[in-house]
Parts: sequence; structure tokens; C-alpha cells
Amino acid sequence: MTTSTLVEPILRWYDEHARDLPWRRPEATPWSVLVSEFMLQQTPVARVLPVHEAWLTRWPTPAALAAEASGEAVRAWGRLGYPRRALRLHAAATAITEQYGGEVPAAYDDLLALPGIGDYTAAAVAAFAYGQRQVVLDTNVRRVLARTVSGTEFPPRSVTRAERDLGAGLLPADPATAATWSVAVMELGALVCTADRPRCGGCPVAERCAWQRAGAPAYDGPPRPVQTYAGTDRQCRGRLLAVLRDAPGAVEKRRLDAVWDQEEQRERALASLVTDGLVAVHPDGRYALP
Repeated sequence: MTTSTLVEPILRWYDEHARDLPWRRPEATPWSVLVSEFMLQQTPVARVLPVHEAWLTRWPTPAALAAEASGEAVRAWGRLGYPRRALRLHAAATAITEQYGGEVPAAYDDLLALPGIGDYTAAAVAAFAYGQRQVVLDTNVRRVLARTVSGTEFPPRSVTRAERDLGAGLLPADPATAATWSVAVMELGALVCTADRPRCGGCPVAERCAWQRAGAPAYDGPPRPVQTYAGTDRQCRGRLLAVLRDAPGAVEKRRLDAVWDQEEQRERALASLVTDGLVAVHPDGRYALP
């Protein structure tokens, strides 16, 4: 498959179907893009939008966030889930303020060196905030490439060298076009080539898709992880954090005990929150956000 047979139809599709998202607008700052990438990890766009807006209103720059306690970042994170992302974003803002004069760096290696930023986020910020030619491989992109090029329903559990080579080979030569391509194929995976019940009838490359041409064979690789929430330590942690987010100050232990009746699990979850730096223990035994 040549670049043009896949890239050009998807770019045309994106021109017509791209969602109007604040971090994609021409006036979006690199900080807005970085914040969105942290928030969008394992969280749907609809849930991110109001939190992203409130976050940028309160902290329009990395320095503004770095000037406040990390606990305020956890509080503002609300119910997005995986609240350690809030601590990592606060740490990244602090590093940006101290090392880069408050400006989100443009270089991939500089971005990768920031706290809480891995390969995907570094590449995404470099591409989407600075228009660079980067291989951006999130779950949606990997799924689209697995189906259209490799003919498999789902990609491997972890990013492989073959996927990186494939992604690099499909990148248009022009950096600005490459950056648009990266977000276009991501959008196609989010809206059309979805994990469950893909809308192949609305796909601009359905006739070229190796998976469709093979008869859409069912995935036969290692079992895909199934996430559960109800009754898990993660749900318990969320309940405990909710008490602290809603409290104006430190709370007594009994306030936390009241929201989860399984004592062993509650104590384990609370201890993990303290270990993760999401909860601070006061000398008098009360608990609060850091």
C-alpha cells in the first residue's frame, strides 16, 4: 500500500469530519495541547472537555499551575479518573517553569524528559502543538493501521518495531501535512474504526482495508484486558479521594471510613493513595490532599 492510497483519503475525510476541539484550534497554546494529552489518556473526550476548559481558565500557563500545591491539581482533576495524571501534570508544569522559562518545549527529547511524559505524549505534543513530523501511535492509530494495513482486528498489546516502521513509512514528507495526518488517523479510529462495532460503511478507506478484504477475521491473539471498576480498589480510591476533594481542609479518618465498608480493602486503598502522593497524612492523624 502506498502512502497516497491510505493517507490522502483519510486527510480528505478529516477535512470534512474533524471535531471542533479546543486543543485543535489555531489559537490553542502548546500548554493546552499538553494538558489535553494528559487528560485524554483512558478518558473520553466528552468527559475531558469541561475539565480542560476549567483547567485552562484557572491555570492558563504552566507557571500558574506550578505556583499552586499539587493537591489543587488533584482537586481540579475531579472525576476524570487515574488521578496520578494530575500529579504528573503538576510535576511537568513545575519542570517547564524551572527549566524552560514557562514555555512548553518543542523538541521531542526535551518533552520526553519531562515528568510523566512518555513516547506517545512527547510525539503528540511535538506534532499537534508545533506541527512537527512525528510518529504518533495511540490506541486509535494503532488499531486503524492494524486493520487497514496488517489485516488484523487489533494491534499487539505493546507497540512493536514493525508498527513504528509502518507509522514512519506512512508519514507525509511535509511536516505540517504529517502532523495533520497524525491527528486525522487518530480521529478516524475514534469516530469510525472503533474497537467495538466499527462503522466500516462510513470509512474512507474501507475498500482498501486489508482486514475488510480478508473478511474481517475475528481477533485471535492473546486475550485483551477487560477493565472492571465496581468493587475494585480503584473505585475505593475514587471514593476516598472524593471526600478529600470536597472538603475545605483536612478530614478525620472516620469520614473516610464511612464511604467504604470493606475495612481491609479501604485501608489498602488509603495506604496506596498515601504512597502515590495523592493523600497527605497530617501529624494529628487527619488526611488531606497534598
